[in-house]
Amino acid sequence: MSKSLVIVESPSKTKPIEKYLGSGYKVLSSKGHVRDLSTRGKFGFGVDIENDFKPDYITMKGKGNVIKELKSEAKKVDHVFLATDPDREGEAISWHLKDVLGLADNDYDRVVFNEITKGAVNEAFKHTRKIDDNLVNSQETRRILDRIIGFRLSKLIQRKTDGSSAGRVQSVALKLIVDKEREILRFNPEEYWKVIAHFSDFDAELFNYKHKDITIKDEIEKNKVMDELGNSFTIESVDKKSKNKNSKFPYITSTLQQDASNKLNFNARKTMQIAQKLYEGIEISEGPVGLISYMRTDSTRLSNEFVASTYKFIEAKYGKEYVGSVKVSKKKDNVQDAHEAIRPTSIKRTPESVKPYLSNDEFKLYRMIYYRTLASLMKAAQTLNTTVILDNNDYQFKASGQIITFDGYLKVYKDYEDTKDKELPPLDTYKSKILISQDIESEQHFTQPPARYTEAKLIKEMEELGIGRPSTYATTMDIIKKRGYATLEQKKFVPTEIGFEITDSLQEYFSHLINVEYTANMETDLDKIADGKSDYVKVLKNFYKDFEPAVENAMDKMPKKEAEETGEDCPECGHPLVYRKGKYGKFIACSNFPKCKYIKSEASAQKEICDCINCDGKIIEKRSKRGKIFYGCNNYPKCKTAFWDEPIGKKCPNCNNMLVKKGKKIKCSSCDYKED
Repeated sequence: MSKSLVIVESPSKTKPIEKYLGSGYKVLSSKGHVRDLSTRGKFGFGVDIENDFKPDYITMKGKGNVIKELKSEAKKVDHVFLATDPDREGEAISWHLKDVLGLADNDYDRVVFNEITKGAVNEAFKHTRKIDDNLVNSQETRRILDRIIGFRLSKLIQRKTDGSSAGRVQSVALKLIVDKEREILRFNPEEYWKVIAHFSDFDAELFNYKHKDITIKDEIEKNKVMDELGNSFTIESVDKKSKNKNSKFPYITSTLQQDASNKLNFNARKTMQIAQKLYEGIEISEGPVGLISYMRTDSTRLSNEFVASTYKFIEAKYGKEYVGSVKVSKKKDNVQDAHEAIRPTSIKRTPESVKPYLSNDEFKLYRMIYYRTLASLMKAAQTLNTTVILDNNDYQFKASGQIITFDGYLKVYKDYEDTKDKELPPLDTYKSKILISQDIESEQHFTQPPARYTEAKLIKEMEELGIGRPSTYATTMDIIKKRGYATLEQKKFVPTEIGFEITDSLQEYFSHLINVEYTANMETDLDKIADGKSDYVKVLKNFYKDFEPAVENAMDKMPKKEAEETGEDCPECGHPLVYRKGKYGKFIACSNFPKCKYIKSEASAQKEICDCINCDGKIIEKRSKRGKIFYGCNNYPKCKTAFWDEPIGKKCPNCNNMLVKKGKKIKCSSCDYKED
């Protein structure tokens, strides 16, 4: 019989942790959250507003058997260790587990580890503690806020607009996208010209006239300048400076997501899924082991033990001259410094050594994390920067060059940074001080509008503004896209008509609440609760007294968007037919509802895709009970022909089944046939 039960969140953690702890421990998984707020009570919040926002928790669907098993195993052991993730959400899950298992304070201990390695896990079990109620209160306050805002604003949006949801962080992120698009729409391009002198082995660009800035705004000004230039240039000055090029901090969640997007073409969701797997454990030659530390963090700190071992590694492999120093971050007020940065669990576990055990994407992400961390503890690179000023009839031209004199951290990080030398000739040794240009050309340019947000840039903006937390960025990106509030065009967010509509509606009635400053201040309040410096009930009360009256006002005064007419009349009462929103998408119904409850049948309402190959019916677009689009025959149930991919109405030359579109490719719905 096991003496102790250890409960973790993820099933993939159980095997390595049980191996590290030995036979005296049994490790089981809660498979994530086990309880959530009910939908009972006022507005379905699952929160008693009148009784200090007391939450009403229920067992989540599918978790009844999990709890039953955990209760059974807890009765068999002397002690329970709650080892959920080392963040506020993990703390709250431990609190829920303690409650549902009926554990007294002397029956359990809370244990946290930042990485899943034998040393880290065993060390963590030497430093157990009790559940931190402040962390739990902070997380549960966040959950209650998100529930209240999400439920009330989503109901409002559904009643008044074509949108389907709104939220505390989601709506502010969408506003950033919409505001950026309006900047672009307002932008008026301005003409300007560049003048460039070409020499045999370098170029120089005009930047001054009589040592003052010059801007050439039109072709007339450009022609005047060109007329005054000759092909003879005087070397006015050659300035050489040595500079240090410092490495970057190790990754936090937001910077990892940004670099994975820019360098690996991963979206935020994919990045976090891969990072989660690397954290929870990979089966390698030495057994199952976590390859990286916890991936939800906004701290750039590295443990003293890791730094010491990495310094030894750098000295042994690259030489003492490459050993750097720990970077000290200018810590923001809202940074949670309980964790370390995202780093490899062992600097000796090189990407090349674990490559055979990783998928291609896992290897790419691990390699990027590994070398970013290694580089952060290496010496700065040193460069020699040269600036040359050339004079041509009182017009000054500038040329710049840079060469690397000591590679420093670039020894390992050159694949992730542009490190090409741009060398200038030794102009300071020229005796004549006169250069003759091969050609002088002018280029017309126009100022460019601000760039739209990529996922990486939006995450960076949210982090800098203090909106959301590391664990929320990927979810926020997903929701904005899934709700149809913005699309990705060339990897950049473009707000849809619905995105504009929702943002404008919310700003008209909730501008004091749905904005960057208020949302960032709310994160600060949550941090204060976590630190025991603020009372969560007071925070919720202050929020609700402003929020609910604003919702009531909007429910009363926000105009309801008229339903779009189809151009047809109802066959039963003659009123116009309109598009309505339902659980599984749009449908066509009578505008005279509820007096007339006519709904156009799915078969006649949906656009015909092609002829059915198995009967005389038509293939139409349908939705499954879960809302997923598929394509089926309108003669169902007599004909059960159906496809997940859109059919094209042609038969496969190999098997006579339907050909379908899969992305840009045509393939058979049954066999392996594909068209080029």
